[in-house]
Amino acid sequence: MSIIDEVTGQGASRWPYPVNYGKENEFSTDVLVIGGGIAGCHAAINATKRGSKVIILEKAATVHSGCSGAGVDHWGAAYTNPACTRDLEKAAESSARRRGYVNGMLSYITMRESFDALLDCEKMGMKFRDEDDEFAGSPMRDEESKILFAYNYRSRVNIRVNNGAKVKPFLYLELLRLGVEVIDRVMVTGLLTEDGRAGSRVVGAMGVNVRNGEFFIVNAKSTILSAAQYSGIWVFNTELAGSAVHLDDPNNVGEGTAAAWRAGVELSLMERSKGPSHGSFGWPRFGVGSPTNTWYPCNIVDANGKEIPWVDREGNVVENISDRSGASAGSTPSPDLFGMIERGEIIQPLYADLPSMPEDERRAIWGLMVANEGKTRVPVYQVFGEAGFDPDNDMLQTPIAKLEIGGEGSGPPLWRTASSGGGWGSGGLVVDWDLRTTLPGLYAAGNQIAGQNGGHPGAATTGRYAGRKAAENAATVDSVKPDRKQIDDEKTRVYQRVGQSGDVGWKELNSGTARIMQIYCSAYKSERMLKTGLWWLDSIRESEVTRTYVRNPHELERYIECLSRLTISEVIINASLARQSSSRLLDFNRVDYPEVEPREWHKYITLKLEDDQVVTGSLPLDYYLAEPNADSFKANYEVHASLEEVRTNG
Repeated sequence: MSIIDEVTGQGASRWPYPVNYGKENEFSTDVLVIGGGIAGCHAAINATKRGSKVIILEKAATVHSGCSGAGVDHWGAAYTNPACTRDLEKAAESSARRRGYVNGMLSYITMRESFDALLDCEKMGMKFRDEDDEFAGSPMRDEESKILFAYNYRSRVNIRVNNGAKVKPFLYLELLRLGVEVIDRVMVTGLLTEDGRAGSRVVGAMGVNVRNGEFFIVNAKSTILSAAQYSGIWVFNTELAGSAVHLDDPNNVGEGTAAAWRAGVELSLMERSKGPSHGSFGWPRFGVGSPTNTWYPCNIVDANGKEIPWVDREGNVVENISDRSGASAGSTPSPDLFGMIERGEIIQPLYADLPSMPEDERRAIWGLMVANEGKTRVPVYQVFGEAGFDPDNDMLQTPIAKLEIGGEGSGPPLWRTASSGGGWGSGGLVVDWDLRTTLPGLYAAGNQIAGQNGGHPGAATTGRYAGRKAAENAATVDSVKPDRKQIDDEKTRVYQRVGQSGDVGWKELNSGTARIMQIYCSAYKSERMLKTGLWWLDSIRESEVTRTYVRNPHELERYIECLSRLTISEVIINASLARQSSSRLLDFNRVDYPEVEPREWHKYITLKLEDDQVVTGSLPLDYYLAEPNADSFKANYEVHASLEEVRTNG
């Protein structure tokens, strides 16, 4: 293939699958689940157990897809486990007060159902307990239940997950056992609405098979949106990502959020982002001895073997290793670490000193946490092990960057991310206590929800909860025939560049939108810059989009993803225009509105598309405790959770 053919899209490798662009595949079901990750699997399983016929549409392969598809090392917020010493109700109230824009309703649902979701996985075959008594007598172990705990051995809220690397295969087998119809390799591109009208009841979804290009139409009484969080908005690269990719997986595009936006759903927290993102400059996530997460509470020493001091939350030095997870749980290596380096008090490089750790802690860090965490199981545990790394004798070099102790490198200030995690909830769909969105028939789970931050258990719990509610709704409504014009319009939109000549590839298209976001919607925002950014995005729609070439179903998939990222970028800029204040909690800086956290702006900004116009609004941060809701988490949960189980399948 000549270089001219390559850059103009005239040449392409032979495609290995039969291609049938536009061929329609129609299905009808009670509950449609969009996205087969952790949230989607739990949603489908619970909806099926409530008697619904369920279909999953998954862009990749459900058996291992999703943010936690490769594994999980610890299961947080397990407040109802028999050894927990924390009061759930007090913890929920404290969390809601402390965590600002993280949705307290979702946190409460996670706290109430986290351990139940783990028990569900245990019944499916994921034996997470220390059944072989390998850690008998260890302070991390509850002897009666044989549960192993992480981070805080007194409160006993976070559970180490033995066999966590197999969580998705266990869920997948349960889906098959229950008769859920799993349709892999189909990327949802749009939602079906009653009469084809934006803002009306959602009656299913449309999508494209990313291997053969066929078109899928699924009519459903209830739809659950549980696809991935959007990423790649500010930083886009594929060749340089490697093991540095964490929350910004290049496959996590936000096509679910974009489809919901076009259907008229209400979104919130879309202005929230954080930076700088590490992009391609990061080290393997949790693969460099980070002592504050998967490697907690590992000793860190300098080049001369001098131990880095740990301090508690009040700044007091913690002398004993056992106190890091006991009396002084929550302690970290000294925040003055960089000052110590600058003053020459400690000498780089630093090392994670596993051999100096007590045997039970060493085996737990390497054999349980690193071995089961999805981001470390293969690139760290397997690769380092095959290379000869021995945790009993070897230390692991710990690169230090100011973004996070443990080696998370950072890119330029313009590089930002909107991905959730680490006590941080980001943009998505607004939901009520039924996890129902503002559109009838549409529910949301996992990172699709605005303010969601529960990691793996958050996805599992909101998934199982949404599954129950969607099944409950499906039992009370009739099917509505999809609108033919809406289907035809969507087919025109997604296939418009197939087989057309062009001089823009999908990578160039995505890089262009990312560059606009870097320049015009970066760390410091203003009305003039944001509006100029919207102008440039509109220009891309009119020019580069119409010149993009699509030579096979893979490029079709990536082209549609570019359209979704373009839509998400427009929503983010509109949300940034709507918030006329600055906020440290949101990492949001408006140079033309420099006042930080003014009381009147301490609220959720909402947006929706109505008659092709962006309509903004607001919600109080505790909207889920305001009328017509009850004024307590417990009272609302007990009214809405639908815990009574009606099993007609499985």
